[in-house]
Amino acid sequence: MGVEGTLEYLSGLLSSARKGKKKKKQIQTVALKVRMDCEGCVQKIKKVVSGVKGVKSVEVDRKQQKVTATGYMEAKKVLAAVKSTKKKVELWPYVPYTLVAHPYVSQAYDKKAPPNMVRKIPNTATIKETTIDDKYTILFSDENPNSCSIM
Repeated sequence: MGVEGTLEYLSGLLSSARKGKKKKKQIQTVALKVRMDCEGCVQKIKKVVSGVKGVKSVEVDRKQQKVTATGYMEAKKVLAAVKSTKKKVELWPYVPYTLVAHPYVSQAYDKKAPPNMVRKIPNTATIKETTIDDKYTILFSDENPNSCSIM
């Protein structure tokens, strides 16, 4: 065994001795939808979220009712901290409409959503609705010879 082999052996022993240490958490971004009415609400939310252990930065957008926290923290802790202010809060429910297969089904479409965003819904919900919607679309289609002739 040469010098390199000895060094590898010793580093392996040292790393196995350090396995009791906790791994460092990965940086996360948590987006929340929080009901905020005034600048006082914004400041209160900002203060509470920045007080959570591990939060590095907090961004608040009052117009969209969105709070974004970035850091080495758990989403549950941030959510619990905001709930302690007695504000209506949920995880950010919106995604860009390009990521949703059928963005205009009743479950996804939301008038209160920010521009170019729709509610995040499971794919199983869109399958049921689109099959029903397709039936009605075909029923009144110009290409269907058996379609309704009242129109």
